Amino acid sequence: MLSLDFHGNIVHPMLLREGEMSVLIDTGFPGQIKDLRAAMDAAGVPLAQLQAVILTHQDMDHIGCLPEILQECGSRVKIYAHALDQPYIQGELPLLKDSHLEHPPKGRVDHTVSDGQELPFCGGIRVIHTPGHTPGHISLYVKKSKTLIAGDSLYSVDGMIGGIHAPTTPDMDAARCSLKKYADLDLEAVVCYHGGVCKGNVREQIVKLGQA
Repeated sequence: MLSLDFHGNIVHPMLLREGEMSVLIDTGFPGQIKDLRAAMDAAGVPLAQLQAVILTHQDMDHIGCLPEILQECGSRVKIYAHALDQPYIQGELPLLKDSHLEHPPKGRVDHTVSDGQELPFCGGIRVIHTPGHTPGHISLYVKKSKTLIAGDSLYSVDGMIGGIHAPTTPDMDAARCSLKKYADLDLEAVVCYHGGVCKGNVREQIVKLGQA
């Protein structure tokens, strides 16, 4: 888990590595490329060695450094996202929540993913389509470590799951339904983009949220 500070707003891209394979999940805010590069260097994975980027959704704090990554890594890095958020990421449509930006970050999506698909990285990563926060929001289940990368479907506070962040979630009904997809996962940890990692009784915390 990486930690990037944007004027006091801490976000947590995930960097997964197995052997020669390295995968970045989300990229931080626009303008954070130096911080992202430093965090990756500290983790032993230089940006130039990155092979895949998975975007949980279209919001600017998740796709912010995508243009610089593509500029540096070129066609060697492959970008994954859900088809419903692809046109926003590629700049074909204005970002749903950041349409005011004059020059929003944008970049290509090489592969669209779907609910239940397993990506062949790091022992297998299951894609879970979890709309609500955006139409094409996805979460990722890393089978080997029993870790749920929740993106913005949840937020956490002091190691505990805080719930769904209503002010940035246009469709709360869909977001609540999405949580039900986590119920059967064998979980040891949940990583929220805003708030960081949660361990201990995480499944029970999620079930209670779904019942609220």
